[in-house]
Amino acid sequence: MRVFYSSASPFAAKVRMAASHCGLAIESVAADTTAEPADLLAANPLGKIPALILDDGTALYDSRVICDYFDKLTGGQLLPQRLEAFATVKRIEATADGIGDALILVVYEERYRPEERRHQPWVDKQMRKANRGLAALEPMLPELSDDLTVADFAVAGLAGWMSFRFKGKLEAEYPALAAWLAAFPARFPAYDELGPRPA
Repeated sequence: MRVFYSSASPFAAKVRMAASHCGLAIESVAADTTAEPADLLAANPLGKIPALILDDGTALYDSRVICDYFDKLTGGQLLPQRLEAFATVKRIEATADGIGDALILVVYEERYRPEERRHQPWVDKQMRKANRGLAALEPMLPELSDDLTVADFAVAGLAGWMSFRFKGKLEAEYPALAAWLAAFPARFPAYDELGPRPA
């Protein structure tokens, strides 16, 4: 299997960490989504990462779909089987992913739109979404079990990405999340290799 990724992407980091946890060997293929490379577009017409190519050539995309596939492929290594625990994990995953979606729009507004054309009310709205999500996520952290799940990898991807894209925000505003991230490599040593890093 191959996965198109960027070293900075929280969603690609989530998938790569999940694959490692499941003992799956996947080839990581760096992709510049801005350049819209043909091989990425062939795998995902939306041109987004991560995109996974299975051994038979089938493509899967969206980090949640890919991680759910890994879970099924490996007999439930990423999601608990009990309904209540499953719902908790998926709620935490969706919250972390949604925060990431909002914050990426903030980054893109600054990166791709000329300063005179930036729409501050739009940026403010995305930040409100992200801050509401972060405020909701912190109290959820104790609900995570000792066994690693896709929720852990979603949170680690998000928090790791924020540590360099929104430097100091976690420590100043969400210290429980910052402390959780600081402790995560001891629980998942491959984080140092697979976690998000500036491109």
